[in-house]
Amino acid sequence: MPFQQVRQGMAYGDDPDLGQLIEALPPSGFRNLLEAGWRFESDGESRTAAAVYRTALQAIPQFLPPSTRAVLEHAKGAVDANDRALETFLQESLAAVRARHGNARLDRFDKCVDTLLRKRRVYRPSPSFLYFPELPPVEFYDRADFPWLDALDAAADDIRAELIEVLADGPEVLEPYMAEKVPQTRWQELNNSRRWGVFYLWRAGTPNAENLARCPKTAAALEAWPKCDLLRTGPTAVFSILEARTRIPPHVGVNNARLIVHLPLVVPPGCGFRVGSEQRSWEPGKAFVFDDTIEHEAWNDSDEPRAVMILDTWNPHVTPAERELVTALTAGVGEFYGALPDYIAGSSA
Repeated sequence: MPFQQVRQGMAYGDDPDLGQLIEALPPSGFRNLLEAGWRFESDGESRTAAAVYRTALQAIPQFLPPSTRAVLEHAKGAVDANDRALETFLQESLAAVRARHGNARLDRFDKCVDTLLRKRRVYRPSPSFLYFPELPPVEFYDRADFPWLDALDAAADDIRAELIEVLADGPEVLEPYMAEKVPQTRWQELNNSRRWGVFYLWRAGTPNAENLARCPKTAAALEAWPKCDLLRTGPTAVFSILEARTRIPPHVGVNNARLIVHLPLVVPPGCGFRVGSEQRSWEPGKAFVFDDTIEHEAWNDSDEPRAVMILDTWNPHVTPAERELVTALTAGVGEFYGALPDYIAGSSA
C-alpha cells in the first residue's frame, strides 16, 4: 500500500503531522524504517510496528532536523509500550520454567532478559591502550576466582586504621590521581586536584618503600596479592580518596588483560559506583573485582571523604604465557616512546 494512502486511513492517533514529518526526512534507510513502522502501526499491527521502530532507533543518522524529535519520541513510546507488554507476557510464560530451576543461579539469564527489554544497556570492553581479544566482557567478576581476597578482607580493619593515621597528616600527604599533561575535557576539573587524591603503596611496578613503612600491616596484607607485573606500568596499589561532593566521570581503563580490585575502607552514605549497566554500593571491608575497560564512574554525594584501596591483578582468563607476552609488549611500547604516554598509564576510579 502506498505511503500516501496509508496516511489517509490512519488508525494510530489521527495525527497526520507525524506522517508529514516522516515524509519530510531525506530519503534513507532510516526513513524507510520509520515509514514501515508507521505503516504497520496504522494497520493495527502494533507489535510489528514496535519491532521496526526498534530497528530504526538503532540506526539514527548523525544529523537530523529538529523536527525529527517528535517522530523519534513517538517511535520510542511505541517501543516502550511494547516492551512493557512483552515483559508481562514473558513473566507469565517463563514462570513454570523458572520454578523448575528455583535453586539454580539465574543472574546471567536475568541480565539477558533485561537487555532484551532495553532495561539494561550493553557495554563492552574498550581499553584506551591494549585490547586483549576473546576475554569475557564481565563487569564484576565472581569472587570465587580470587580466593586471596578473603585474607585482604580480614585485614581491612588494620588497613583502615593505618590509612586514617596517614590522613591525619593533612591533604598534602596525597597526590592528585589525575596529572595528565594534556587532559581530556572530562578530566579538567580533577586534573592536578586532590579532590581525587591517592597515597601510593606501589606505583607502576615499583613499591614505595617509605609509604609501605608507614603502613606495615597493609604491607603485610599485600604480600599475598598476586601482582599484575607489567613493566613500568604495574602493579599499582593505592589508597584512593574521593572528596565530598565529587564525581569521577565515566571513563575506561587501559588494558583488559588486567582487572581492578577495590577494597572499600571508608564509605559514607551517598557514595556509589557503576560499571557498565551494573551499579553497586561499596561495602566496607568487602573487596570486589571489576573490568575497568568497561565504562565506569564513581561518585561521593556525601559531606565526607570516601576511601578505597585499589589494586590491579591479572585477568584469570589470560594464560601464563600470554601474561609474559603482554608484559613484554607493554614494555616494548614504553621503550619505543621513551616515556609512558597518558593513554598507557591510565586511571581507574
